[in-house]
Amino acid sequence: MTVHHNERAGRYELPTDHGLALAVYQLDGDRMIFTHTEVPPADEGKGIGGRLVAEALADARRRGFRIVPACSFVAAYVRRHPEYADG
Repeated sequence: MTVHHNERAGRYELPTDHGLALAVYQLDGDRMIFTHTEVPPADEGKGIGGRLVAEALADARRRGFRIVPACSFVAAYVRRHPEYADG
């Protein structure tokens, strides 16, 4: 499984056996605001959301964006990985 950046749709995608896991964002200047994360119900609790968000945040950093975790899942991930906290 590979995370794909669907820039046109404003989201990162990770296909699973049960559907598509998503990390949706909006751009605001130099900020990437993560607004929603979704994992197919059959895949919850398997680490797929964490993997998706980890790769999405790493890509956002490589591209020079500040990260704004407006979604509770991304906010919890950032609390556990403070290297992504932009204050």
